[in-house]
Amino acid sequence: MKKIFFISIITLLFTIQTSPLFAQDFSLSKVPKQISVEFGYRNSFYQNTGLTNDATITGLPNNATNGYGLLVDYAWQLSGLNGKKPAIFLSIPIGYSVLLPSDATSRMVFMLNYGWTIRHELTKKRKIVPFIGYGLFLNNLKPDGIDGSVTGHQTQFEGGVNFNVSKRLKYFVKLQCSYSSYPKLNYAKSLHFMYADLRVGVRF
Repeated sequence: MKKIFFISIITLLFTIQTSPLFAQDFSLSKVPKQISVEFGYRNSFYQNTGLTNDATITGLPNNATNGYGLLVDYAWQLSGLNGKKPAIFLSIPIGYSVLLPSDATSRMVFMLNYGWTIRHELTKKRKIVPFIGYGLFLNNLKPDGIDGSVTGHQTQFEGGVNFNVSKRLKYFVKLQCSYSSYPKLNYAKSLHFMYADLRVGVRF
């Protein structure tokens, strides 16, 4: 009885394996990846930095509003793998920005941010591909001349265009807007910043 049972199981498995119905390709393939490097101008168009608790602290005057930033991210393609739909990418970015002092009373500000972003391409593969994106970051703020730094959160929205000029490289330009909030840093209330960035870069 046991011999008949095992022979039946082996016969069934062999039949399933050789049947055209189950003759499918289950081979795995790597998810496409993309590295991006970008650089550009940053403007801080809102700061609530006139909130100092201590009269001996000059604070972080609003006129330190212009600077520059650099960011690198590593992305995985999540959708559009068959080319029938526009691509969606999940990325892990890390960036560094500087706000430059406008006069003798301003403080230079250094910002390190890292987190994740989602980027949606709005058309399938073409030479010009518009995209939109959303990101959540941790943002470490360090004013020059003040001991220590403070870490807050940053929410970012972006929109731009990829230029697919070659098989290996994709150039892009984008405009992004972000909001950051930080705990107290010798201030009566939390610090809030809003930024607008114009960035250019390359993906490969």
